[in-house]
Amino acid sequence: MDLGALFDLSDHGPDTFVGAGPRYPWGGLYGGQIVAQSLRAAARTVDPVFEPHSLRAYFIRRGDHTEPIRFEVDRIRNGRSFCTRRVVARQAVGAILNLEASFQQPEQTRVLQPVEMPTGLPGPDDCAGDTWTTSFQRRSVPEAALTGGPRLPNPTGRVAVWMRVADPVVDDELVHRCWLAYLSDDVPTDSVRRAIASDEGVDDVDTWWAGSFGASLDHTVWFHRPVRMDEWHLFDFSCHSYGGARGVSVGHVFTTAGEHVATVAQEVLIRRPRPTS
Repeated sequence: MDLGALFDLSDHGPDTFVGAGPRYPWGGLYGGQIVAQSLRAAARTVDPVFEPHSLRAYFIRRGDHTEPIRFEVDRIRNGRSFCTRRVVARQAVGAILNLEASFQQPEQTRVLQPVEMPTGLPGPDDCAGDTWTTSFQRRSVPEAALTGGPRLPNPTGRVAVWMRVADPVVDDELVHRCWLAYLSDDVPTDSVRRAIASDEGVDDVDTWWAGSFGASLDHTVWFHRPVRMDEWHLFDFSCHSYGGARGVSVGHVFTTAGEHVATVAQEVLIRRPRPTS
C-alpha cells in the first residue's frame, strides 16, 4: 500500500473528486479511509488558511474496493471565521457515506485541558502489536491495566490502544488530521463488543464474537490541537450505551506527552447470533 497516495484525489469536474482504496482483510473498503478521503475532498474547496476542527459522517453502504469512489462536495457556507462543507461519497450502488465538516480560521485563546490522560498505563513499547494492516501500527493496552478512565470512574467496555502511521507523513496538518480520522474508526466497535461480552460474563471476546455482525453507523471527530500521526497516540475508548443493536463509544486521543488532541464518538451496529432452540 502506498501510504503517500492513500488520500490522493483527482479532479472530476467542479467540486467533484475521485479516489480509490485497497481491499482490506475483511473484503471491501475501510470506513475510516472513506471518512479521511471525504475530509480531504472537503478541504480541497476551502482556503488553506482554514483548518478542519470537526466532522460528522454517516456510513450508508459498504464500499467496493474494485470501484473508484466519487466525492461530491457542497459548499454549504463560506464565512470569515468558519466554512462548512457537505460531502457525499458515491459508487455504482449509490451513496456510501455522507459527511459534513467544519473549518475554522485559527484563533489565539486560552488553552484548557479538563480531560487528563490516564496515568499508569504501559507505553507502546510495552504492549503487543495486533494491527491488521500495513498502513499503521497498533499496540493494545492489556485489559488488566485498564483500571480507570479519563471521565468514567468505572468505564464499561474500555479499550485503549497505541497507534501511529507506519511511515513518516509529510509536514501538512491537513494530512495528519486525515490520518487521525482514518485511525479513529478502528477502536469504537472493539469497545462496544467488550462491553456486551463483559455483561454476558465472557472473557474470550474473539471466540464469543464468531457469527456476529458489526458495522459503523455514524462517526464524529473533534480536533483540538495540531497532531503528528506518525508519532504514537493513545486512543482511549469506553462504551456509553448499548440497546436496539446500537452501541455508542466515546474516546479521547492523547499524545505520549499527555496532550488531548481529539475527541471521537461513534455509534456502531452490533448484532449477535440468535440463540438456536
